[in-house]
Amino acid sequence: MEHSAALDPPWNQRGHGHPAFGPETLQTSNYSLVLLIQLSLLSFDLFVNSFSELLRAEPAVQLVLFIIQDISILFNLIIILLMLFNTYVFQVGLVAILLERFRALLMLSALYLTFSVILHSWLMNLRWLNSNRFIWTNGLQVLFVFQRTASVLYYYLYKRTSEYLGDPRLYEDSPWLRDIFAQSRQ
Repeated sequence: MEHSAALDPPWNQRGHGHPAFGPETLQTSNYSLVLLIQLSLLSFDLFVNSFSELLRAEPAVQLVLFIIQDISILFNLIIILLMLFNTYVFQVGLVAILLERFRALLMLSALYLTFSVILHSWLMNLRWLNSNRFIWTNGLQVLFVFQRTASVLYYYLYKRTSEYLGDPRLYEDSPWLRDIFAQSRQ
């Protein structure tokens, strides 16, 4: 045992109960900043979903808003993934636990991003040259309803997940994690 500890680099030699790498505890100021960014991006997304149709006479402005909205959805997905990678649960190799817990959000985020990009592309394609004509085909209406329904579920799951990832137990060694780790090794 002592021989293997001598082979470990100094940054990996910590006492029992502390993670070998990453934050020892979740810093409140960092989490607050990340949560503020996430909620700001969600609010912008909600704003664009709510008011983008009022800008149909200005297709260039609407296009810019749609592009920023799609990028903000992608940024939110990246932020959640980074937060998941930063947990102690991920760092000890129990990725399956995180995927089981957050599968719905990850799948819905990808679906919502896909719906949004397709809807925005379709709307801009139909409206670009003539913004005053009626463009709402049956397929476009169905896609619009699916995208808006997915957005509501996305907002709920994303907010719940971002608050859950603020739990300090995810960032430190604990008995429940040791039990799960022992079960997974058998």
